[in-house]
Amino acid sequence: MRMIYLYIQEVTRRLPEKGRQDIALELRSTIEDMLPDDYTEEEVKPVLEKLGNPAVLASGYLDRPMHLIGPRYFDIYINLLKMILPIAAAISLISLIADSIISYSGEEAVLNVILNAIGFGIWRILSTGIQVFFWLTVVFAIIERTDHRKSQTPLTACFKEWTPDDLYHIPYIPKEKAISKVEVFLGLLWTAIWASVYFNASSLLGVYEKGSNGLEFVMPSLNQDVLISYWPLVILVLGLEIAVDMYKLITGQWTWKIAVLNTVMQVVSSIVFIIIISNDQLFNPKFVAYTSDLFSLTGDFDNWFSYGTIVIFLLFAAIDIYQGFRKANLKNFK
Repeated sequence: MRMIYLYIQEVTRRLPEKGRQDIALELRSTIEDMLPDDYTEEEVKPVLEKLGNPAVLASGYLDRPMHLIGPRYFDIYINLLKMILPIAAAISLISLIADSIISYSGEEAVLNVILNAIGFGIWRILSTGIQVFFWLTVVFAIIERTDHRKSQTPLTACFKEWTPDDLYHIPYIPKEKAISKVEVFLGLLWTAIWASVYFNASSLLGVYEKGSNGLEFVMPSLNQDVLISYWPLVILVLGLEIAVDMYKLITGQWTWKIAVLNTVMQVVSSIVFIIIISNDQLFNPKFVAYTSDLFSLTGDFDNWFSYGTIVIFLLFAAIDIYQGFRKANLKNFK
């Protein structure tokens, strides 16, 4: 009798106070019906083993899952984590880089700024990841406990049970044609970096010399007023880059539409770049004189530097356009 009482106690202590007595009586009656009249302790053990773990039996009375996220929602949960975590980390890191560059006054050593940004960047990514993991887990734990259907069949991304017809909606993407989240992340990161540097070029780009506190900013290489005057064109390029990257993230593979959008972005970027760098007042005259003397250059340094940069920029743009159409032209089935 002691084993029976202890077993019933282990079950009922996990239940609400209100229904414990009725369930205890029901459970005791069930156990005694499974035993002979003059039962022994050895005969009780197989009966209790058949009833199973008291915690599992109690969860059956509660009609509540013992797991935090069960098999029905686990696949959706993992897929959302994989999708949201990189985006949240990218936004967090991009905002940190932009803030670090914008707030840089030129007094602190560049190396210290970079090291601090790396340290804060790692911490911010971890903090953001923990926040996303926590809140997404809470949401799915609530969904798990409010869903009273008995089925534990895993659901698809559309919150429906899987059928063979779902295969028609899943594209086969060759590895060469796929666009990874890392590629999108790096694209957004690069956009944040060059935009932040562009709007703060007068305090970041220029001549650095070794001083008592490390590298010290001596003179800017570019005229910030000239750069700012082109801000509508720069914002246009920024918008195009972000739009193309987000469309890549949604599509997940190179298509002709993405290749065309990428071409438009590269063409617009090239035109804006040529317009800006062709401005005669873009380079700081002191920087031009300093560089010419340092490297013993003859002729117009700013002119040949501009032409060389334009050629390199157009070359990389042409390669990127070609690669986009090449990947878009790959067949999904070989």
